[in-house]
Amino acid sequence: MKANVSPLSQCLTDEEKKTYEWQMWVPGLGEEGQRKLKGATVLISRCGGVGGAAAYQLAAAGIGRLVLAHAGALKPSDLNRQLLMTHDWIGKPRVECAARRLRELNPRLEVVAAPENISAANASRLVGLADLVIDAAPLFEERYALNRESVRQGKPMVESAMFEMEVHVTTFIPGRTPCLACLYPEKSTDWKRQFPVLGAVSGTAGCLAAAEAIKCLAGLGEPLAGRLLVADLRAMRFQTVRLRRLEGCSVCGRAGP
Repeated sequence: MKANVSPLSQCLTDEEKKTYEWQMWVPGLGEEGQRKLKGATVLISRCGGVGGAAAYQLAAAGIGRLVLAHAGALKPSDLNRQLLMTHDWIGKPRVECAARRLRELNPRLEVVAAPENISAANASRLVGLADLVIDAAPLFEERYALNRESVRQGKPMVESAMFEMEVHVTTFIPGRTPCLACLYPEKSTDWKRQFPVLGAVSGTAGCLAAAEAIKCLAGLGEPLAGRLLVADLRAMRFQTVRLRRLEGCSVCGRAGP
């Protein structure tokens, strides 16, 4: 499944060809796929443990532009998992530290740092900047706002989440798959803002989300379209669950078959 990426007129520079040489050996990617990554924009909702790992891998892979939406200042309790953050940045805006670290890794990367969390008020504007969305927000209100706008604008959305030692990842493609509202028609009343988190687990979720984004943007392999990957890292068990569209879904009910 290929995302609707803006056409690229520029070719890869000699420096980019050297940087991405090994990954362009991946069957199905090649130089054409690399150009697609360079021409793509990805919106990441929250650049913490999950979203930060996704952003780092996309920056390393040669994505052209990242839009990071994340409000708030860095706290000591963030540092066990938010690998784009540094101790000297405590008390300062997290999104600025993330942008700085990503540019250090890839100076060719364009980063749009939005010091705001996704909401019904800004979702249309921020989703409109991107070709693909990665949802790594901790709150259902943010996830639902992203889902509604991604479906409305026809933008693929990689959904990534974790809790304790478990990881959930799937890819929603408007018109082809169910959406987040089909998977979770109502937010869980048991869900809390703070929860057990191990950095290695959130990093796994973020890396899987980045892989899904690369596949969608470059037309590589088979994304988790209509399938939910559930990984139990405590027991190292992985399974995929087929998703079904909710009959009469108020978000994607008219988005396709």
